[in-house]
Amino acid sequence: MNQAAIFGPFFAMIALVFVVWVYMYSRRIPFILGGTLTQEQMITPGLFAQLSPLAVNNPSENLKNLFEMPVLFYALVLYLFATSRVDGAYVAAAWIFVAFRALHSAVHCTFNIVNLRFALYLISTLALVYMAFRAAFAHWAA
Repeated sequence: MNQAAIFGPFFAMIALVFVVWVYMYSRRIPFILGGTLTQEQMITPGLFAQLSPLAVNNPSENLKNLFEMPVLFYALVLYLFATSRVDGAYVAAAWIFVAFRALHSAVHCTFNIVNLRFALYLISTLALVYMAFRAAFAHWAA
């Protein structure tokens, strides 16, 4: 298999981060420019988050979330590529991870049904767990 195939989902995940970042600011900037907050309220992160409506706060929380489990995804992709272990199963799992993270972000940034969001998160994480354990076992078996 072409080892570089793993970079499709890798760059798709990076694109998702930028999409959420743009969406977050498209919600945050109009809220800030609305003039309802004092300067002190805007520079105190916890207070700003408390005073922000969910439509402003959820995209920010989602962006933070995209720097948790996806960090392991990036590391695994680079490990798989560097060790020439990329195969169809890894690429499929990587696309599942990215697709369900994108769905998770869409839910989190919009209507935010927590049970649905958790299910999407769980599926994406299980794909990542599969990749991690399979890579670890292959490494130790080598």
